[in-house]
Amino acid sequence: MELSITSYIMLCIFGFIAAWVDSIAGGGGIITIPAYLAAGIPPQFTLGTNKLSASFSSFTSSLRYFCSQKTNLRLMLILAPFTLVGSIVGVRTILLINNTLLHIVLSIGILTVGLYSIFHPSLGSIDSSLQHPTKKSLWLGMLLSLALGFYDGFFGPGTGSFLMFTFIKLFGYDYLRSSANARFLNFISNITSLITFIVYGKVLFIVGIPVGICMIGGSWLGSHMAIKNGNKIVKPIFVIVTIAVAVKLIIDLL
Repeated sequence: MELSITSYIMLCIFGFIAAWVDSIAGGGGIITIPAYLAAGIPPQFTLGTNKLSASFSSFTSSLRYFCSQKTNLRLMLILAPFTLVGSIVGVRTILLINNTLLHIVLSIGILTVGLYSIFHPSLGSIDSSLQHPTKKSLWLGMLLSLALGFYDGFFGPGTGSFLMFTFIKLFGYDYLRSSANARFLNFISNITSLITFIVYGKVLFIVGIPVGICMIGGSWLGSHMAIKNGNKIVKPIFVIVTIAVAVKLIIDLL
């Protein structure tokens, strides 16, 4: 598939912006997926190619957070396998799920997350995480990691925001540490989904690679700003992104 130079430039610009947003609060897919579709790329190829470029972004931000010691590697090793399995199943069942029902559930869910964050100002402002999570929080975390991995493989936008909210509510992290751990799991689901899309021949490397390279820059800048400024930049962007994702999902329904 051939794209014009203008299309490549616009995709790279949108990719950079999306990676900046995603590295801070998740939700980059609400920017890149419409951009790929607007460039004339078929839906399944859009999802597969988006996973390629998003993998560049999520790897950069997760590495940046990890080097800044914001990631709980022990917890990630417990949750990551569930995210991996969920993302594989999500990609393989992408044509079997009722899209309308899924959009309704997700729209309500992520809108609730955004509004809950607005009306609970203290949420995520203090890191009250435990060195050893309770068995209940671990089991819920594994279940949600599986479910969100499935969703990320199936569609994607908003996964990072849901993951952040999970780490805040279940494990007591502040917004910054939640973002760091969410990026790690997001990378696992992205790379796993990407491999599955490649197997099914649904990835346009000639498009995804240049966009992904541009997304490295946006991801590095966003994670650097988040680490430097902490919750004062992460929380407001998180709230904006969750509301934006909900609005996007509702518009898609209409």
